[in-house]
Amino acid sequence: MATETELTEAQARGVRYARELQGHLGWLDTFSGTALGVLAVASGIYTYLGVSSLLDENGAMSVFAAIAYSVAVSVGIFVFWSYMMRLFPAVRTAQARIGLLAAMGLGSLAIVAMSSWLNAAALAGSAAVEQHLAETVQRYQTSLERAHEVALTGQALERDVARVRQGFEDLSEQEATGNLSGLAGRGAVFRVLRQKSEELAALEAQIAAQTPRVEAAFTQGNALLSRMRALTVEPGAVEPRSVEFSELAVELQGLITQLRQLSVAPLVERAAQDLSASVVLPELDSTTEAGRSDQAATITSVLDVLVRRAGTLESAARDVRTLAPPPEVSYAPISSADAVILYAGNFVPSWAGAIAIDLLPAVLVFILAITHAAIRSGREGAAVEDTLTLAELRAALAAVRDVETAMRQRPEPASEPAAAAEAPPPQPQAAPPIAPGPVPSEAARPEETAGKIHPLTGKST
Repeated sequence: MATETELTEAQARGVRYARELQGHLGWLDTFSGTALGVLAVASGIYTYLGVSSLLDENGAMSVFAAIAYSVAVSVGIFVFWSYMMRLFPAVRTAQARIGLLAAMGLGSLAIVAMSSWLNAAALAGSAAVEQHLAETVQRYQTSLERAHEVALTGQALERDVARVRQGFEDLSEQEATGNLSGLAGRGAVFRVLRQKSEELAALEAQIAAQTPRVEAAFTQGNALLSRMRALTVEPGAVEPRSVEFSELAVELQGLITQLRQLSVAPLVERAAQDLSASVVLPELDSTTEAGRSDQAATITSVLDVLVRRAGTLESAARDVRTLAPPPEVSYAPISSADAVILYAGNFVPSWAGAIAIDLLPAVLVFILAITHAAIRSGREGAAVEDTLTLAELRAALAAVRDVETAMRQRPEPASEPAAAAEAPPPQPQAAPPIAPGPVPSEAARPEETAGKIHPLTGKST
């Protein structure tokens, strides 16, 4: 008996608990649909802004298309989560719940694909485009600095050329004083040395002439970069700034290409190859055979030195040419939606907000499922009459009264006598004609009238 009493008290507590939760759900249902509609409309508005940024034209058809898409998104979100909030808490089997969970996951992916990324574009599209501009400026700066570095390294070959030229000039001075071939004067050996020193001097002048052009291109490139950096942080709409940024990027790309062409390393390499290959040997002008032999031996030595110096110069120029070139950079205008996807890692809060506004009803679905499960658990084991609320009892009694009233107002089936009474009376049959004869008198004897049939009633008199 104690166990049954405890069980009854536990069931009563469970029923009260279930009724309390049911009351809360009834109050929440009064505005849950409105709240879901507000979330759907807000998502549709941001979707409209995101779609508008993707459309190239601003005509009436583009506006209509953006509105149609955003309305479709709002309706889809509202209908989808309405289905989930009604059906998922109501199912009880594990198979049904797994199926609805799979449907909810697929629907959530569809919502993110058709709405959330556009919401993120509306929330952080301008900032993402500015991030793209800043990244592009950084790449252009790296390319410009690398092109300038390579050009300066090529200009450094001027010192190598000057050193070789100075070496040949010194040898020519020695030949003029007779300390090289033993024959003083400006003979054949002197002219060979002077020929090569003059070639190297001309190459040195060409290299020196490139230096101002390299510095001017680098200075102009830095000025363009400064303007491009300013465009990335200026207030106002980002689209007109992107147009000006694109024009500056084209100009800067031309300057970087010019810097690459100003490198003198190929010129020095070719000049070094020609230095030993294009030697014009003068006629030996010594008056004696021994002198001419000394001049020939000296010229041969000079040519050997020339080959070694040319090889050193060519190697230095080749080292400059093998340096890594500046990276190729090209600016491509990008929409706000594409920029948000490209730089998603930099805009995690915006992405989180855009996804949350679409997938927040999923939390409500799970809350409803947990609450309905608790209500079913509280009512488990209780009889139906124990779970009735006062309102439900009143409704049941009213329904019983309505049924009784309807039963009383229903017409009863008619009885047989009443049916016979309501039937039309039989028509009297016409009496046969009475033959003429004497009418019996009133004092006729009874025996004379007995046994006779009345002509109208048909009864015996």
